[in-house]
Amino acid sequence: MNINNDSRLAMANPEGMAIFDNKTSKIAISVVGIMTTLIIYGVLQEKIMRVPYGDGDESAYFKYSLFLVLCNRVLTCAASAIFLLANKKTMGPAAPLYKYGAVSVSNILTTTCQYEALKYVSFPVQTLAKSAKMIPVMVWGTLIMQKKHSGRDYLLAVFVTAGCALFILYPASEDITRYNKEKESTIWGVFLMIGYLGFDGFTSTFQDKLFKGYNMEIYNQIFYTTLCSCAISMLGLLIQGHLLAAIDFVLYHPDCLFDITLLSMVATASQFFISYTIRTFGALTFATIMTTRQLISILLSCIWFVHPLSWKQCIGAIVVFSSLYSKSFFNAQRKKLDLPKQTETEVDNPLLYEEKRHRNDLLSTSVDVSSR
Repeated sequence: MNINNDSRLAMANPEGMAIFDNKTSKIAISVVGIMTTLIIYGVLQEKIMRVPYGDGDESAYFKYSLFLVLCNRVLTCAASAIFLLANKKTMGPAAPLYKYGAVSVSNILTTTCQYEALKYVSFPVQTLAKSAKMIPVMVWGTLIMQKKHSGRDYLLAVFVTAGCALFILYPASEDITRYNKEKESTIWGVFLMIGYLGFDGFTSTFQDKLFKGYNMEIYNQIFYTTLCSCAISMLGLLIQGHLLAAIDFVLYHPDCLFDITLLSMVATASQFFISYTIRTFGALTFATIMTTRQLISILLSCIWFVHPLSWKQCIGAIVVFSSLYSKSFFNAQRKKLDLPKQTETEVDNPLLYEEKRHRNDLLSTSVDVSSR
């Protein structure tokens, strides 16, 4: 009976079924693409920074965070250039180069703090602590963009921060690494995460301000920002004297070279899945997928790298993710009431209006996976 009803429904409205199937396949591509690439990215990130390479007396830890940044940016820069050329998009900068460079400096500091923090705190702690970026983003938005936030936004930010503090301060057991001989939440590790949160909040807000008013493709922004990042990270490695040492390490440990290459590949692939998701479904759907990805990444890391969780950490995680999902829900309701106004041209051309909305979502959402 049900089969016959479904068949009659499909025959009566074949276009509706086709639209449903098309939307389902698109959301499946987005979810599977983002989840797969970023979960692999998280596992590799923790392995590279916390697990020694080699056996016995020859085992050694990889400690050149800036080299990871360089490898990641080189591949992303090349991929975005290929995309621009393949789609016959302009290769010229849409904004002054110093603006791309300013964003690059802030982003490199963000990513370096993130990688360095993994020497002192576990991936679950680091991932959940990233959720506390709501407060620095709000603070920087108020200082730089003069944005105003509702009392509900501040309340959710307080809940997220409280949950993160609970997760960090009450570990189930000590997580000993070469760099961390005492508690997992060492002062240095906490300072690095505070640095990450501050720089990351500044990066997204600063990027929004610098590129406001420029009619640019998202891949044009990615290309020039990562190109500047390549130059800056290379210069940093040369000044530190770490470039040759990092190359020697990966040549002596081919498995490390493989991990770094795969890390850069999934990071680059995730950029395109993120851009596709925001362009197709909007920033709110993307935020929901990313929140779910964080939850799965934490669970997988706890299983893979044997990070036990205390009951207090579980409560902290529940508080954080409940607040994040609530934020996505409230933002969805607000978005319906705060759509951009259509110009006369856009009324006659709905596709032009949709393109403007997608561009606003893309440029106002940081698509750099390194800070995810």
